[in-house]
Amino acid sequence: MCDQTLTQEIERLKLKNSKLEKINRVLMERVEEGGGNLNEPYAAFEHSIHLAEQVKEKTQILNETLAQLERSNRALKKANEQANIFKQRFIDAIESISDAFVLLDSDGRIILQNSNFVNYWKKSGLRIEEGANLKDFKALAKTRGIISQAYPGDAHHNPVYKLSDNRWFQLSERRTREGGWVMLYTDITALKAAESERYEEAMANKSKLLQNLVDNLSQGVVLISSHNQIEVWNKRFIEMSKLSPNMLRSMPYFSNLQNSTELDLEPKFENDSYVQTLTNGTVLEIRDHRLKNGKLVKTFTDITTSHRYAETLKKNERWLRLITDNVPAMIAYVGADLKFQFTNQVYVDWYGLAKGDLYGLNLEKSSIHEDFTQLQPYVDRALQGESVSFEIESINRSGQPAHLLKSYVPNRDSNDAVLGFFVLVRDITARRNNALALQKAHDLLEIRVKERTSQLQELNDRLIDEVEERRQAQFNLVAAKSEAELANISKTKFLAAVSHDLLQPLNAAQLFTSSLTEQLSDREATSLLGSITNSLDDLENLICTLVDISKLDAGVVKADKSAFNLGELLNNLANEYQHITDQFGVTLHHISCDVIVHSDSVLLARILRNFLSNAFRYTDNGKVLLGCRRQGDSISIQVWDNGAGIAKDQLDEIFKEFKRLKSSPKAFSNGLGLGLAIVDKVAKVLEHPIQVNSTEGKGSMFSVTVPLGKMSQTPVSNDITNRILANTDLAGRKIWFIDNETSICEAMSRLLGGWQCDVVTAISLEELRRKTDIFDEHVDILITDYHLNDDINGLDVANEINKMRNKPLPTLMITANYSEELKNQAKINNILVLNKPVKPMKLKTTMLYLLK
Repeated sequence: MCDQTLTQEIERLKLKNSKLEKINRVLMERVEEGGGNLNEPYAAFEHSIHLAEQVKEKTQILNETLAQLERSNRALKKANEQANIFKQRFIDAIESISDAFVLLDSDGRIILQNSNFVNYWKKSGLRIEEGANLKDFKALAKTRGIISQAYPGDAHHNPVYKLSDNRWFQLSERRTREGGWVMLYTDITALKAAESERYEEAMANKSKLLQNLVDNLSQGVVLISSHNQIEVWNKRFIEMSKLSPNMLRSMPYFSNLQNSTELDLEPKFENDSYVQTLTNGTVLEIRDHRLKNGKLVKTFTDITTSHRYAETLKKNERWLRLITDNVPAMIAYVGADLKFQFTNQVYVDWYGLAKGDLYGLNLEKSSIHEDFTQLQPYVDRALQGESVSFEIESINRSGQPAHLLKSYVPNRDSNDAVLGFFVLVRDITARRNNALALQKAHDLLEIRVKERTSQLQELNDRLIDEVEERRQAQFNLVAAKSEAELANISKTKFLAAVSHDLLQPLNAAQLFTSSLTEQLSDREATSLLGSITNSLDDLENLICTLVDISKLDAGVVKADKSAFNLGELLNNLANEYQHITDQFGVTLHHISCDVIVHSDSVLLARILRNFLSNAFRYTDNGKVLLGCRRQGDSISIQVWDNGAGIAKDQLDEIFKEFKRLKSSPKAFSNGLGLGLAIVDKVAKVLEHPIQVNSTEGKGSMFSVTVPLGKMSQTPVSNDITNRILANTDLAGRKIWFIDNETSICEAMSRLLGGWQCDVVTAISLEELRRKTDIFDEHVDILITDYHLNDDINGLDVANEINKMRNKPLPTLMITANYSEELKNQAKINNILVLNKPVKPMKLKTTMLYLLK
């Protein structure tokens, strides 16, 4: 195609060149012949020069094209030679392979094949040549019977064909880029022959193994065809049937063997079994197994031994039943599944049942036991291996009530496991009736005795009436005590709930007053605010007292005892109460002591504060003494006063709740009468005895006895406290505060704002998320309330926030919950806890501790 185009282009250029030469020649002649205008000849000459240049240029292009054409011809010739070489090599390659090769176009016509492909089908009489359609060839081969079997392939296997001359070949095919096919026909005749030989050998081995297996069975086995012919048998069958192997190899009909053997070869129903006893005493169990192909397998099992054993058991059972049926007692046996397995005749006769009615019946569901719940405890004890006897009422066959004496005796196996229990029953109705008659006679005798001693009986009745009256009084007393205890429990719960709810607004009010204290400068307003603060402090004391009572009543207060210096505690108390001596007009004397005791310093201080407060309250212009007195291995801490004193009949009343004596008019007129009640409860927690000595009109002495202790050698360091108090500046610190009460949030915002803190308040974690970047924003302290909305607590909120950040925040939780469980949980999570109401200075100190 390329050579033809170049030739046409050369012819066109030659024709154009010839025209240009002719035009050039004509123009030259005109120039030479023209004589008129001199410019015209020159113009024509100039034009001819341009034409000559164009002719020269076109001639050069033509020469280059001819040269290119020549090069292309040489390259084409070389390519044809290489293609012929490649084609010859390809033909040699496909001729060298042992498989039959054929190349088809997209229509299935043969393009190229090797001699093996032609020879492969040579015997078929079909003409194989280029251009023949392989599809038509396959259809013709199947029609003529050349291909006897065809096995189409799948995703994992290639198609396989078997020819009429017993040759096998496997087809491998692949698509070409033009849409045609490349096919390889591999002769696998030898492979198939070897495979068939291996299969036959394997089948022979399996048949041999199967025959050996059948021959070694203890049962006689025979296979009967669907035509009732003997096909397969084993050695045991020959031994049982007494038939010769030669006779069986002739595959006789089993009907021809009936006279030659004693065995029953007659087919029965499908999967039927029956027993045959031979003349020599051998007992056989014969089973028929019908196969799906119509054949029958008969098995003959020698059960002579088991049959004889079963007959012996039946004989023994008959003897046992004969004996038990004639014993004048009711006998039964119940298995571990509570089902009757045996009853003697006396047993069923007594209940009016037929023989065998109870066999296999559950003890609980049997009609003879209308109330199984009475028997259940004794049945359980028998199944646990205990022999039990008991009396019970029942109904006999006549419907009359009777009294039975039953015994359950467990039956154990060799491993001491209980298999069931024997039931032995005796009718003791007559004996019981005799006992009742004797009791009746005894009762008549008693009546006579009572008649003779009627006077004594009347006195006894009066005594019984008196005892009953006392019993009724005691019963009323117990009922009243129970009501009082219930009332006390209700009071405790009420106080705990009310105290918790009151602490919320009280905490907010104290936070607001603390904020105002730092902002007001007017003296009158400051004095008024101080009065409000004092009132709130009094309210806090009352609520805290109620909380203490509720905690003590609920039993949540536990003593945390340790060894400490009692002198330091007493010195601190003395200094504390010296500041208020002028307010009450009393003189406080303190005798210091240096001794180590073992107690809870906080709870002990609570007792002593109540002693001192009561001494100040009930002493007018008198004296109060705080001191100690050694008593063996303990020490008595005493508080003396020369006040009004307490009457002896009131000493037990002062420790009861809400019990107050005549109070001093100077102070403490708002007391609830709970101080000494708290002392009594705390002393019981500490296990420290309390003692009171008082003389009315002269004064009182309250004391608590504390055991001595030994101080640990490890000195207590005050470095932490010193570090906390070293710097009290909170300015510029960023605080996150979460509380579900908006008033608390506002109060805390004002208080912390007065300390120049940057405060972000929120009523929930969701609101804090909207206001801040919880993940990355800088913050110094997280403060959260414990009780939040929707049953969410501050402990979970703090943990969730700290999990979101790379480093946990210093966290403080404020709560009105005083439980030890909450404190332990907070300690585990490294969270500090402050109980409401919160003192500003304590809050500030705690925040500084967190920052340090």
